[in-house]
Amino acid sequence: MRIEISLNRGELGESAAKEAARMITRAIHEQGYASIVLATGASQFEVLHHLVNHPGVDWSRVTMFHLDEYVGITEEHPASFRKYLMDRFIRKVPALRAYHLIDGGRLEPREECGRLNGIISGFRIDLAMVGIGENGHLAFNDPPADFDTDAPYILVELDEPCRRQQLGEGWFHT
Repeated sequence: MRIEISLNRGELGESAAKEAARMITRAIHEQGYASIVLATGASQFEVLHHLVNHPGVDWSRVTMFHLDEYVGITEEHPASFRKYLMDRFIRKVPALRAYHLIDGGRLEPREECGRLNGIISGFRIDLAMVGIGENGHLAFNDPPADFDTDAPYILVELDEPCRRQQLGEGWFHT
């Protein structure tokens, strides 16, 4: 394992973006395309800022998947992760090969999970840019997580510490 220590968030974001660009470019070189999964949240601000501005990535060969989303909110909601990715990534890079966002406003969330599971099952993921929450959650899979599922997209209930983190980061007013 390689450990890197950065002086601040900006330096960390730049370093992570540089490594991500290297991995994406390598996947494109080896197989002609790259498939990535992007997280959202405060931990990704600097990373995405530097990644979209990194030279040399052929975004037309990149398929992006969205890591997680709140259920029951529209894309226009300030806390929507679809909005976050559209504003901070998708609209800032040249045309992607494809992108697959989670529709959290869909009436039946399990159907949306099934739709995405069907799509992502045809891809090898070359890079996942994720953050680990204050309570150890990864993509809202709060400890203890279900390690027996093999479905990439599942419906989860946020525990109290995770909900407090979302409120504390300013995604919701109450």
